[in-house]
Amino acid sequence: MKTIWLALLMLSCSCNIALPQEHPPQLLVQASHCLAVKNHLPPYKSTALSFGYMVDSISYPGEKVIYLVEYIGPGRSHGMVFAVWLTEEGSDKVFNIQNNAKFVRSNKGEDVVEGVNFVEPPLGGTWTQERLVSAIKLIEGQPRFMIPVEGLLVAPANTRCESYTDSK
Repeated sequence: MKTIWLALLMLSCSCNIALPQEHPPQLLVQASHCLAVKNHLPPYKSTALSFGYMVDSISYPGEKVIYLVEYIGPGRSHGMVFAVWLTEEGSDKVFNIQNNAKFVRSNKGEDVVEGVNFVEPPLGGTWTQERLVSAIKLIEGQPRFMIPVEGLLVAPANTRCESYTDSK
């Protein structure tokens, strides 16, 4: 069942093909901006952050979810994964951060799910963890984009940010 789901997710993925690109895609810039202004990114130690992403329109019928991975360090062995719901209201794009987890790629340990150990687990249960693991694996095969930290704080046009941590 997992193989079928992964194959469907790969077919539906609006990911960038591994072509060289100078600038990160606007959708990634907007979503990462929301992660920064909603305080979901760890403290910055460099002048640019490394991101990968994919768009999933299969897992939640009628909804679009952007999965982002912020890689910590030069490799792809650990980082933060985020699930951000994307909706449109008129000309505005609304990025609603719904989940995040810190992970390490590993084959050892009791909490390892398909080679991913959640150091700080996501909200939700097994189903959520499986979606995040699949996203991490798919994003590993996609290009990484460097986004300057100073650019994360500048609000892109027509972008609204929401998060599960917002006061209701």
